[in-house]
Amino acid sequence: MSRAATNLQIDSARLWGTIHDTAKFGATPKGGVRRLTLSAEDKQVRDWFRKACEDAGLEVQVDALGSMFGLRKGRDMSKPPIGVGSHLDTQPTGGKYDGVLGTLAALEMVRTLNDAGIETELPICICNWTNEEGSRFAPAMMASAAYVGDFTTDDILSRRDAEGITVAQALDTIGYRGDAPVGRQKFTSFVELHIEQGPILEAENKTIGVVDSGQGVLWYDGKITGFESHAGSTPMPLRRDALATLSEIVLAMESIAKKHGPKAVGTIGEAVIAAPSRNVIPGEIAFTVDCRSADAAIMDALDRDLRAAVAEIATRRKVDVQLDLVWRKAPTHFDPKLVDAVENAATQLGYPHRRITSGAGHDACNLNTVMPAAMVFVPCKDGISHNELEDATQSDCAAGANVLMHTVLALAGVAS
Repeated sequence: MSRAATNLQIDSARLWGTIHDTAKFGATPKGGVRRLTLSAEDKQVRDWFRKACEDAGLEVQVDALGSMFGLRKGRDMSKPPIGVGSHLDTQPTGGKYDGVLGTLAALEMVRTLNDAGIETELPICICNWTNEEGSRFAPAMMASAAYVGDFTTDDILSRRDAEGITVAQALDTIGYRGDAPVGRQKFTSFVELHIEQGPILEAENKTIGVVDSGQGVLWYDGKITGFESHAGSTPMPLRRDALATLSEIVLAMESIAKKHGPKAVGTIGEAVIAAPSRNVIPGEIAFTVDCRSADAAIMDALDRDLRAAVAEIATRRKVDVQLDLVWRKAPTHFDPKLVDAVENAATQLGYPHRRITSGAGHDACNLNTVMPAAMVFVPCKDGISHNELEDATQSDCAAGANVLMHTVLALAGVAS
């Protein structure tokens, strides 16, 4: 690698500026971002990103699920590009950095290479994957999942949000149902930068997390059917209370996750009482479950123990509980050579770093099933994410972008 490429640093102020420029699309009063996938706010940031990519000389394509790809040509166009990027959608009460950092750092990397006049041997493609968060449409990471063949394009297009709007309708509304078939854009490998979304790096004063694995995920949809009856005149022993049943299931999930810890977590994140009333015993509740582990055997144990606990609670309380597994994502083990490339970049740049497991799912985890992939983490304040208080420092974001860039340069090669 040339001396100019070896010493290359991204423009920290420019990256920081783009992070805050895009945070205005869906800005919340508490300083966060609400930018649900395929919403009007998502269209705003997509339009901004498309123009920024075109201004940087990239050839932009959009696929049938709205994922955006900006191609920077390399000397050898016979080989697929190195993919880099993340997502631009957020949680309903999201922050400024989750996903956005990885996408904008990819853009900043291209701008930096352009400014330095550096041509790479392999092309580079920066990506914005549709619906990574899964907060409006299920499953999360749906576009990258379709890319690797876990779902068909038609299946994803037919998914509906809480208001009954399909992915296809939402794409058409904002004008981002592209012409390119899902999967047509090929990659040699893929690297994603992200905030950690956990407390480990900050607690250990590490600037870079070299991600070598990711947790597997189990998602369930549940429904409890008891019996509505009068809150004042129904004796306690005769009740078939759906909410009391859910309370036991919540505590059972917590106990099961602790039993299989520390490599297991479990969460019931949604619960909706059908036709709630102050003086009516709840008769029907819909709920969701999220279980995770980096160990496939522990995932199996979580599933087995949860189903056994639910069956016992339902029988004892004389209610019906339906528990459907709607998504299972196997644990990720990232490509060892790419993980080493990330670690080498962090070492060469002098950043304190450590190997780390991702507690959250990411598009790179899906892509790793069909190509070599890796991830770079930087700290976020107090480990907080999926929250308007999510925060990261300018220096850490720049450090992550530098590691990302030098990892990609090692993979793409610098034309001499």
